[in-house]
Amino acid sequence: MKENSLEKIEKIVSLCKRRGFIFPGSEIYGGLANSFDYGPLGVELKNNIKNLWWERFVHQRDDMVGIDAALIMNPKVWEASGHLKEFSDPLVECEKCKRRFRADHIDPDYEKTKKFNKSIKCPDCQGKLSEPRQFNLMLKTFLGVTEDSASTVYFRPETAQAMFVDFKNVLDTTRRKIPFGIAQIGKAFRNEVTPGNFIFRTREFEQMEIEYFIKAEDWEKVFETWQKEMWAWTTDELGIEKKNLHDCECLPENRAHYSKRTIDIEYDYPFGRSELYGLAYRTDFDLKNHFKEPPYEDVESGEKMYPHVVEPTFGVDRSVLAVLCDAYAEDGERVVLKLKPKLAPYKVAVFPLLKNKPELVEKAKEVFHDLKKNFVVAFDDRGNIGKRYYSQDEIGTPFCITIDFDTLKNDDVTVRDRDTMKQERIKIKDLPAFLDGKIK
Repeated sequence: MKENSLEKIEKIVSLCKRRGFIFPGSEIYGGLANSFDYGPLGVELKNNIKNLWWERFVHQRDDMVGIDAALIMNPKVWEASGHLKEFSDPLVECEKCKRRFRADHIDPDYEKTKKFNKSIKCPDCQGKLSEPRQFNLMLKTFLGVTEDSASTVYFRPETAQAMFVDFKNVLDTTRRKIPFGIAQIGKAFRNEVTPGNFIFRTREFEQMEIEYFIKAEDWEKVFETWQKEMWAWTTDELGIEKKNLHDCECLPENRAHYSKRTIDIEYDYPFGRSELYGLAYRTDFDLKNHFKEPPYEDVESGEKMYPHVVEPTFGVDRSVLAVLCDAYAEDGERVVLKLKPKLAPYKVAVFPLLKNKPELVEKAKEVFHDLKKNFVVAFDDRGNIGKRYYSQDEIGTPFCITIDFDTLKNDDVTVRDRDTMKQERIKIKDLPAFLDGKIK
């Protein structure tokens, strides 16, 4: 790993804290390991990503519906899905410092051989490591007033199962025919052995996920179509450069228990290449385990069947991280987040040239309130105009509008572009159309 790559992620983490994108969770009480809160700018960026995803994959398609299911489900769901038995990682523990590690993370050959290299020592204290044991990633809790096996439940480790469990309800209420998909955005929880790398791997995270129901014979064609769709989303909507993205075919030993084929779309993070999104062919595994009788009847043939499933999965938090990493740039002393305008927390910032001139401040506030009807807008009158520009550059605001003395005479303003720093005069009455065209 290059030194400057480590520096870059440290700078991004610092920017996120300083500018209000992402804070350490429970910070005033010493924090909680790998827990993060999205601040005022971070929640806007995150919501912009989710809204664009929902618009593209649900509202703009005729073959998609959405749901929003509960975080806690009947434990029988996880028994049927295989998660209680199969959803685990190999864990080794240091006999000296008691730190725990995933065996496959510190022994690169473990996945192939299923044997742990006993010569490997604890990365922290060089102590002796235990033999690997399987550690279930389900996050357990209790429902009700007693804490016993009868009240044991689990926070969902994926959003997928609710879409399978609700499959018949969706069919009955929407009259959909395959091929069609069910989409969902929501939280999931995994008791990861080794979370880390900022928001890349956390125990609480958010997914944008689709279960696309098809006939068995169509799976390869549909899989390929969704692979292209996922790339198009990542480059067109998020603005990720293609050179930073890579398809990785998952070997059978690395696939989830339900998958017949999985491709990871990997991204070149500053800490190394790793998974951004996943695409899996789940066959009819889930519906067969949840329904004793085939839940779907073909309208034309009358055949009852278990549809097969192709599953595109998009991590929300990893999307945020990849967007921040890809957008981060330095231009001399200037730090710029070159976010696509549709993703930027603020679309435009409005400044009076001078804070101590009431007529400029009044006019700036008039423009600010008028633009707020259609855009998310920031108002800033602190410090000199140069520092205000640089501050907005750092948080990714695409356009800055300055109200000066010429504005009072000509009813026009200076609009500055974040990326080029070029400025042009635009009539105030033309601002909404101008900005709308630039942003959309």
